[in-house]
Amino acid sequence: MRVLGIDPGLTRCGVGVVDGSLGRPLTMVDVGVIRTSASLPVAERLVTIERGLDAWIEEHRPDAVAVERVFARSDSSTIMGTAQASGIALVVAARRGLPIAMHTPSEVKAAVSGNGRADKAQVGAMVVRILRLTELPKPADAADALALAITHVWRGGAQARIDEAVAATQRAHRPVRTR
Repeated sequence: MRVLGIDPGLTRCGVGVVDGSLGRPLTMVDVGVIRTSASLPVAERLVTIERGLDAWIEEHRPDAVAVERVFARSDSSTIMGTAQASGIALVVAARRGLPIAMHTPSEVKAAVSGNGRADKAQVGAMVVRILRLTELPKPADAADALALAITHVWRGGAQARIDEAVAATQRAHRPVRTR
């Protein structure tokens, strides 16, 4: 499974692509950030993010997209920009018919480090270890995008198998119609 992780942000939108499956070693395919200038109007910044994400999807052809779920902070201007960038990520993925998952920061921390309250350093160290990297990608938004992709490979793949098993059970227990 190839997953594009997106850490949405209006100034820096982290993107990371990971290949792998549950129970197998994961591999980083690519990582980076899509940057926009604060001097540009918000609409232009969102178009820049849209084009950047579209290019990442076109180049890497992910099987799924994992986006960080926006959560409340005290700084409402940061929340607005993050929410706007998140919406763009969802639209770009949905337009291509890709499965989309949203993971909260605590879900990502728990999946990657085993502790839902881990700090950035702990999560970063685990991203390096899990992907067998020589150093943590910079800036933090890029590393966070990889952590989202890892989370989705581990949790999303398992959830997809559970959903399929439930669907198969429901199909097997449907009443048979006779004429």
